[in-house]
Amino acid sequence: MPAAPEGPRQGALPRLSAPVLGVLYLLLCLSPILLAARSQTVPLDGWEAFGAGLGLSALAAMVVQLLTSGRFRLVSGRMGIDRIMAFHKIAAMAVLLGLVLHPLAYVLPTVMDDPARGAERLLAYHMLPAYRSGVVALAALLLLVMAGVLRDRMHYETWRAMHLGLALVALGGGLHHALTAGRLSAMGLLHGFWWGGAALVVAAFGVLYGWRWWRLHRKPFVLRGVALQADRIWELDIAPAPGIPPLDYRAGQFVWMTEGARRFPLFDHPFSIADTPTRPALRLIIKEAGDFTRTVGALSPGTPIGIDGPFGTFTLSDHPGDSVVLIAGGAGIAPIMGLLRDLVARRDPRPVRLAYAVGRPENLACLDEIAAAAAVLDLRVMLVSEALDASGQAETGLLDAPRLARLLEGLVPETCVAMICGPGAMVSAVSDGLLGQGLPMRNVVYERFDYAGALGARKDRRRTAQYLALLLGQGALVWALSRLLV
Repeated sequence: MPAAPEGPRQGALPRLSAPVLGVLYLLLCLSPILLAARSQTVPLDGWEAFGAGLGLSALAAMVVQLLTSGRFRLVSGRMGIDRIMAFHKIAAMAVLLGLVLHPLAYVLPTVMDDPARGAERLLAYHMLPAYRSGVVALAALLLLVMAGVLRDRMHYETWRAMHLGLALVALGGGLHHALTAGRLSAMGLLHGFWWGGAALVVAAFGVLYGWRWWRLHRKPFVLRGVALQADRIWELDIAPAPGIPPLDYRAGQFVWMTEGARRFPLFDHPFSIADTPTRPALRLIIKEAGDFTRTVGALSPGTPIGIDGPFGTFTLSDHPGDSVVLIAGGAGIAPIMGLLRDLVARRDPRPVRLAYAVGRPENLACLDEIAAAAAVLDLRVMLVSEALDASGQAETGLLDAPRLARLLEGLVPETCVAMICGPGAMVSAVSDGLLGQGLPMRNVVYERFDYAGALGARKDRRRTAQYLALLLGQGALVWALSRLLV
């Protein structure tokens, strides 16, 4: 009798709905304004109160940004890495805007009465020693956002180190400014709130770069072998060291990996697990793309491997369906192979369709194993190459609408789940193509290994509109609640 599809893992984190997450975010970001309303200080002018509210809310949001960095399963395990990172980027820009407007709103009444005096007052806010930590924090945040925009043009580990340093300066400077220069934060509950925020920042960095460093060395994995799967595509077979239990994960998740003496969280890289948890070891499929990945083929068996994870919700237990469509583009074959291997290991009875698109036929990996899976699963495979495949195995072209329609033949789109991983532009095009074939938006699930065309898909634009509505709502609530400070 065929095995049942994988269910939720015991102890797995429950998924929270988007409205619940939005309410939690607003509560965290608006709490300091409510606490400030209890301060025994001289009431502020209307625009000064709005400026104070912007600063308080934006600083709280900056602390929350640390938790939405994708490294805490308590948060990312509920949202998925694509959603959490999209929100992280948009919210960072909103925080920057709020902190830029913070001093401007303070001086606006003066500017309206006397522009020259208003400009002088604004300059004083940026030049006087009492406000220097806030200015430093704002400059660090500006550089942080700019580095995020330019991320793909920078050496990955250089960007990581810069991101860490700037985040520490922005958070430390912002909290110091609130505690020393903020009239409303000088005492009382709000003063304690910011000390609690500082403790949270210290604890978060301690977990990320202290406790996790200890775990990478205390519970190591070992490289058992490296195999070339296609042109510049390597598969690493990794097992726990003796006495270390196997990694508890679900097919489709990813881990952060380091190797050898570089087992420190600052040097780790995210890679999808290309394996089934029914096997005690785990395999990673990695494409050479510069930086660390250039060296994976030269790693020797026995090399200590640091594994931090698992992370992500790119799993069939999180996204059930009566039939399964797996779509990989280039290096996106890694999590797709993990899902396929798990379906095979569990002898899943559902119809499975696999489309695998590459730029050149020599980039196709794991073809023998994909073909063998058809003996166990109700599986049909479509291989597509942009360049002509002389062997005839792959069709020439792109995963366009006619090919997607052919891939879905015999399936009921309304009850089908599609799992997509690949380059950003390809993911966007295929996602929209599947929606055009009748799949519900909630059943089109994807992860990108780059963010090219990250707003090209209908699902992305809808999600971005929801995030912008949340952040605009936050701004409106800041304005309304700041009336309490007048």
